[in-house]
Amino acid sequence: MKYDVSIVGAGPGGIFTAYELKTRRPELKIAVFETGHSLEKRHCPIDGEKIKSCIGCKTCSIMSGFGGAGAFSDGKYNITNDFGGTLYEYVGKKQALDLMHYVDEINMKYGGEGTKLYSTAGTQFKKICIQNKLNLLDASVRHLGTDINYVVLENIYNFLRDQVDFHFDTPVRSIRALESGYRICCDGAEYDCDQCVVSVGRSGSKWMETVCRELHIGTKSNRVDIGVRVELPAVVFSDLTDELYESKIVYRTEKFEDNVRTFCMNPYGIVVNENTNGIVTVNGHSYEDKSKQTQNTNFALLVSKHFSEPFKDSNGYGESIARLSNMLGGGVIVQRFGDLVRGRRSTVKRVEEGLVTPTLAATPGDLSLVLPKRILDGIIEMIYALDRIAPGTANDDTLLYGVEVKFYNMEVEVDEHLESRYPGLYIIGDGSGITHSLSHASASGVYVARRIAEKE
Repeated sequence: MKYDVSIVGAGPGGIFTAYELKTRRPELKIAVFETGHSLEKRHCPIDGEKIKSCIGCKTCSIMSGFGGAGAFSDGKYNITNDFGGTLYEYVGKKQALDLMHYVDEINMKYGGEGTKLYSTAGTQFKKICIQNKLNLLDASVRHLGTDINYVVLENIYNFLRDQVDFHFDTPVRSIRALESGYRICCDGAEYDCDQCVVSVGRSGSKWMETVCRELHIGTKSNRVDIGVRVELPAVVFSDLTDELYESKIVYRTEKFEDNVRTFCMNPYGIVVNENTNGIVTVNGHSYEDKSKQTQNTNFALLVSKHFSEPFKDSNGYGESIARLSNMLGGGVIVQRFGDLVRGRRSTVKRVEEGLVTPTLAATPGDLSLVLPKRILDGIIEMIYALDRIAPGTANDDTLLYGVEVKFYNMEVEVDEHLESRYPGLYIIGDGSGITHSLSHASASGVYVARRIAEKE
């Protein structure tokens, strides 16, 4: 079967590529290949009662399927060049922001209307953070919530489903360059196309490395983010979250001068498991619907580690730490902050007697047996620093879930059009190592789609 454009991956980058192509060039024959399920079939078996922890499904419905890993996130679209990727280095700062605003307009058109756009502009917390050796990054953030985010994806899928050939539960094994175009090789079937857009997300980082190796596409070492997810009473952070919702705060540690940052803040949210390549890590979600909200807020504290030659496997380093956590805790480990600083493991009794009711069933344990000392020291420093602007953060009963790991693909060699050394083969989204967020990944899809629409 021959297509004009094949898209590998149905995450934000792939979805917005297909959407923009169909909007601008409806006559094009487009296919989307996705290793996971269609949106309505994406269900995690963990129910908190019969199944309390990850059972290692063959395809993780949290990480794969239509909508990608962002489908069940809390739907935060950060409109900024200060974090979330380096798309602006390829397309320019103004165009990157314009693309992200366009993505926001599409999300509003397809069910996100009425959700709030938060901004750090003019906030008093910028000054308060600086006074306490913290840096609050500038951004506007649209919070859809896990529930509204699903509605938006459902509406966009309904728009596309009769115009695009979706191949769900269809892992792509390899991509071959032909004399003219490309061949998408799946189990038992092959599909040819004139142009190909690869948007496989962070969960496809290992596959992306294989493709780049087979096609001799250059890559360079990226980073891995390692840390914990903090859960505490929502009132502790309510001053910040009520005004800003998502506050990206960076702290430079005194001991090692490492940067520790907050990430993926979920006011009144829940902590969840993620399964990436068989490794169980932790993440957070939150809902717009108040009936689904909790009394807790959670956020990640991450330390970025960049590696130099000769070491190249940053993802392997993160995986080894996550596997150690899985080995000791049978999955995710949870520890009270008070127990961590006292050098003792948490127990079921201590957690149950604490002031914070966990929203994820995790194994009480000792994170100091998992995380390297340098990373753990930085996280502890950061918690005490946050305590100065949000008193109560460093309470004994604050919960730390570990580990949280953000795997990034090796940064793939592409030009200013996000096109590889092969004409018509584009590599976008988080799988390219260039974007690290829903908004940047979506924007990269729009950008490439416009390029293809002009060329065709």
